[in-house]
Amino acid sequence: MQGVLTGFTVIATVIAVGYVIGRRGYLGQDGRTVLTRLAFNVATPALLFTMLAGADLSVVLSTRLLVTATATAAAAGVFVVVAGLFLRWDAGRVTIGALCSSYVNAGNLGIPIAVYVLGDASLVAPVLLLQQIVVTPLALTVLDLGRPGEPVSVLRRLTTPLRNPMAIGSLAGVAVAASGRTLPGPLLEPLVLIGNMSVPAVLLAFGISLYGGERPGRGEDRGALYLSALLKTVAQPVVAWVVGAGLFGLRGEALLAVVVIAALPAAQNLFTYASHYGVAERFARESILLSTLLSVPVLITVAALLGR
Repeated sequence: MQGVLTGFTVIATVIAVGYVIGRRGYLGQDGRTVLTRLAFNVATPALLFTMLAGADLSVVLSTRLLVTATATAAAAGVFVVVAGLFLRWDAGRVTIGALCSSYVNAGNLGIPIAVYVLGDASLVAPVLLLQQIVVTPLALTVLDLGRPGEPVSVLRRLTTPLRNPMAIGSLAGVAVAASGRTLPGPLLEPLVLIGNMSVPAVLLAFGISLYGGERPGRGEDRGALYLSALLKTVAQPVVAWVVGAGLFGLRGEALLAVVVIAALPAAQNLFTYASHYGVAERFARESILLSTLLSVPVLITVAALLGR
């Protein structure tokens, strides 16, 4: 329980600082935009590169990754079906909604919770790899291709991930990890320093966006909003529990790990994606906020039921 409270306290504090910055106007009218661009184009790609460059790629074939992938696909799939077939949303909005329904906050919240609740920060590695190697490049490719403009050629479609800074950082990090080489300090440390700006920039931008906004659930998309939050905080961990215990026979700490990670709220960097592409910004902000609030009692319950 201490880990859950510690993780949420850290995030809430930085978001609150962002809200004060927005309220006081310390960064001017373009403060949130600058922070979003900094995070998307510079800081987060550097963070992803340094994080994945030192990762153990053997976790890609782990049972826990299969459970995580199944739970992620299930939550995202339900939202895609509902929003695409019944609500008739366009591809960009469906993509942001599906991410908010399944993309866990494994970095700035998952790591402290993994340390204090699970006792091992490396347990978030499978979901980090899944999200950064598979989910993020696919989602950003859809968002890139959905931008208005001239018709997109086949070559441009195929090379879209190679022009996205987030995907480039992730893929480059995986390439270094696969090579088995370690980058020299003078090359790695500047990237680490730049990457350390990512989480604060994302959280501050999110906090700034809350100033002047309405309470969640007041807009016309409130049904989809509630669906995404419930898929993220309730359905995804339930699927992880059922699949982990029933299909793969996980027990004890192994089962606790996959369920806790699945119960993490939607990541704040999803708001960065929405802002960068100008797609479903309000929906992303409200869904992240709502899933973060709902995930607190869910995580406490899971920890209590499964042994910590």
